[in-house]
Amino acid sequence: MGFAEKRKNCWRGRYKTAPGKHLTVAGENGKAIRFAANGEAQRAASEAEHKYRRGDWRNPAVGQETFGEYANRWYEAQDLAASTMQNYKRHIEEHLLTDFEDKALASILRTDVDLWEKKEKAVYAASSVKTWRSTLHLIFEDAIDEGLLTSNPAARRRGRGKRAGRSRNRGPEKVVTDPLGILLTAERVALLSGRDDEFVAVVLKGYTGMRWGEVVGLEAEFARPSSIRVEWQLYELDTGELVRCPPKDDSYRAIDAMDWLSALVANHVARTKPTPCPCHGKTYVFRGQGTARTGGHQGAKLVDVARRAEVSTGTVSNVLNHLDRVTEAKRVRVEQAIADLGFVRGGTVPEHAAHWRRSGFATWLFTPAVSGWYPKRAPQEARPVPLLGEPWPGVPARGRGARNRADACWLPIAKGLTPHGLRHTHRTVMEALGTERVLMDDRMGHIDCSVSARYAHVTPGMRKRLKLGLTEQWEAALDARLALCPTSPVRVLNDLLHARASMVQPPRQQSAGSSRQDLNLG
Repeated sequence: MGFAEKRKNCWRGRYKTAPGKHLTVAGENGKAIRFAANGEAQRAASEAEHKYRRGDWRNPAVGQETFGEYANRWYEAQDLAASTMQNYKRHIEEHLLTDFEDKALASILRTDVDLWEKKEKAVYAASSVKTWRSTLHLIFEDAIDEGLLTSNPAARRRGRGKRAGRSRNRGPEKVVTDPLGILLTAERVALLSGRDDEFVAVVLKGYTGMRWGEVVGLEAEFARPSSIRVEWQLYELDTGELVRCPPKDDSYRAIDAMDWLSALVANHVARTKPTPCPCHGKTYVFRGQGTARTGGHQGAKLVDVARRAEVSTGTVSNVLNHLDRVTEAKRVRVEQAIADLGFVRGGTVPEHAAHWRRSGFATWLFTPAVSGWYPKRAPQEARPVPLLGEPWPGVPARGRGARNRADACWLPIAKGLTPHGLRHTHRTVMEALGTERVLMDDRMGHIDCSVSARYAHVTPGMRKRLKLGLTEQWEAALDARLALCPTSPVRVLNDLLHARASMVQPPRQQSAGSSRQDLNLG
């Protein structure tokens, strides 16, 4: 039974928990309660001892650990993928510790979390705040499992708070494009980069739905004649390091590749002859660009001059080094192209980087291609991509004074489209083709946990119909591009257009006049 213990000018309650062990009645803050009367202290001590024996007792000191201390300890105990650890670290350091670091776990109330969420939504997107609150909820749940809390203040109560319709927290609609949009985007990206690699990569992404990390991390051995095997991805951390890790959610899969797509990738590998990268020691299908070339506006390259003059790069090199080896007409064309593009000999063309960087690719290649504008980056404002109008669809003007030398700019293809939007585009295209759900999930690397999905299986007929439908759309896109202009400054696309033109162009018929002439000669 509890008892009262006399102190200098107050009483405190004491109760027995084990032979020779006593505890003092304490408040929610963990500090001993000082009673003014003997009877009050004794009654409080007896009640606390009764709770202890009944199993309802809780140590008041528990939960007094600050959120910052527990969050650090919680993070160190996690053993997850590098990408997940990076995200948790960012959520905690940049958004949770700012408000909760010095607060005791037990003192954080539901209203505190709601006020924090309201403040964050005034600055950041609702979807981002939702993600950070999920991390906070997870931390509190683990604290409950450790006995540090009895309830989760970050848990949402249904049917409480502000009522709103379906428009609440509604984000912008994801932008998608069509097969012709994929083709035109790939062409523009290649023109901005000055090489064919990006054309192949954008087409591959648009017709397979692969994630960005899966395209960057595609190793040559997994680019097979009839399929693209997704075994690894390269995930870019905030530090810039590219981590070779399994695909998201372990979505290992073999994506059926149409014959034309397999040939496009195979020819690219044969042309570029990739070698093992210095960072991972693996041979990847695609390589990045040097930092100075990422923006596509740091100076014209030799290949740009060759495209402008409609000659080979070897001819340009001969004009620069061996004038006696070229004809006068070609010399004039090359020198005019050099003047138009502002080409500087000795180039600022650095060695190619091992891999693309997500931000650089999206900012300086993909976004200008789909919108026709370079984005705002201090100290420069947003500006249209300056173009030399010939050959169509225009060659980006580079170097000093590019804007003054330009005579055209691009119209948008699908403003707001992102590299990940090509994944949405591929899913949308499959929906339009009437592809079975089980095959779409298999191709995208999604998992359907419904009961009906357990009884659905991919068949060869499904695969054949989808490949046929995608091939028809690709050929229709080539025909539409052919109608716009029969040639392209991008070499790989130019070859495709020539091959397509020879297939669809009807045999040349003799004119009526020539027939009559032949008759007269007869």
